[in-house]
Amino acid sequence: MIYINIEETGTKTLEMPFWLKMNLTKQEAAAYSNIGINKIEELLKNPKCNFVLYVGNKKLVKRKEFEQFIAKTFKI
Repeated sequence: MIYINIEETGTKTLEMPFWLKMNLTKQEAAAYSNIGINKIEELLKNPKCNFVLYVGNKKLVKRKEFEQFIAKTFKI
């Protein structure tokens, strides 16, 4: 489900629930998983992290891979 938000300036922005997105920001991943942003950042710094996606200097979280990581991890 995609929402169209009309801001006070009259510009339209598209909004999508983050659980439907392919990639999440660190803040969205933290809200989605109930894991703190600092812990998410620490996980993304690990060279063996398979759910990080670099877009320039920006780090995004690959949602499906992140879900699989959470499902098989006992302790973070």
